[in-house]
Amino acid sequence: EYTMEDFGLAGGIQAVMDELGSLLNLEVLTCTGAGLRENLKHAKNEDREIIRSLDSPIYKQGSIAILKGNIAPQGAVVKQTSVASKMLVHRGPAKVYDSEEEAKEALLARKIRPGDVVVIRYEGPKGGPGMREMYTFQTILCGMGLDDSVALVTDGRFSGWNRGPAIGHVSPEAADRGPLAAVKDDDIISYDIPNRKLDLVLGKKQMHKRMRSIKAFEPRIKEGFLGKIYIRLVDTVDRGAVLKTE
Repeated sequence: EYTMEDFGLAGGIQAVMDELGSLLNLEVLTCTGAGLRENLKHAKNEDREIIRSLDSPIYKQGSIAILKGNIAPQGAVVKQTSVASKMLVHRGPAKVYDSEEEAKEALLARKIRPGDVVVIRYEGPKGGPGMREMYTFQTILCGMGLDDSVALVTDGRFSGWNRGPAIGHVSPEAADRGPLAAVKDDDIISYDIPNRKLDLVLGKKQMHKRMRSIKAFEPRIKEGFLGKIYIRLVDTVDRGAVLKTE
């Protein structure tokens, strides 16, 4: 009988079944023409560096970390396993842009330098609208070799391909009068991924004053479903950016 000791799962298939419950269907037909149970009898771990055992993971924590602080009181997301060790804790001057297009132009013009913390806002569910993926900016940043020296904080999203200190899904978003809308160029932003913190280095009184001065959001799209219905009904990203029914 096949066992999974090579995978750090001693006890055989039944132990795995007991652990996963109904999540793993060993009777399912596979592309080999045989069921999963039959295929597993012949499985072997050819490279322990690629398929690691449970007691020897590449990273001892999960890949995703949730950061909170005065910029993201309802949370922000970072793929911590893709961040260089020297950038797990960082503070630097903010370079603020109100769209990905603005940030991309600044990056190509070499206005963004190592140590900077780029802020791309108004790209959340309401601001996008639709919470666009910050793909182009991050791709160029990586291509320029800045992904291990420039941080990104955005209320936009990432699909999971990204690398470097790219902190996204900031909630509440700038378009919802979130604190990200109060950040100004050259403000100091500090984050500490191991301790799950993300903050604008600003006193409480100053922060309160900034928050009161945030201007009303001007939607990019004002007509049709996106402009008249979606923006009014979409919930915050920490609640799934679903459409509210009440």
